[in-house]
Amino acid sequence: MDSKRTLRSTIVTLAAVTAALGGMELAARADTESREGGYAEAPVTQVRTWRTSAEPRVTARLPRHKSKRFALDQVVRRSWGLREYKCLDSLWTRESGWNHRAVNRSSGAYGIPQALPAGKMRGAGKDWRHNPKTQIRWGLAYIKGRYGRPCGAWGHFKSHNWY
Repeated sequence: MDSKRTLRSTIVTLAAVTAALGGMELAARADTESREGGYAEAPVTQVRTWRTSAEPRVTARLPRHKSKRFALDQVVRRSWGLREYKCLDSLWTRESGWNHRAVNRSSGAYGIPQALPAGKMRGAGKDWRHNPKTQIRWGLAYIKGRYGRPCGAWGHFKSHNWY
């Protein structure tokens, strides 16, 4: 304990002496430059970053539904935040309930993203009718192209009841 206290006081003393000598040198330089018509320089300040091992108290859970887990992975790969995933989850829960075989009888929209016409998803893969991953990839590309992000699509859905 005494060695730590001694080390600490030595460091504090060295810091104080260094600051004092640096201040004297800066004052002398400023005095010389002011006589010569130059400008005095500002003292150099050191900035340090503190690091902590404390963890935030946030409980993150992976969705249980496989399609939702895959969608979360795709959202993360696009560097969108958790807020965007929540908007996407709300949107597709309202649209299809995350059912990859969901059909809207009145419009003919199909799948998790409720593509209209359903054949538009053909560009994402031949298995678009029965593969939720293909539908999710297509749906996220559609949302990015039309609304920028899932929260943009969710906002449009809330105001117009379609996206």
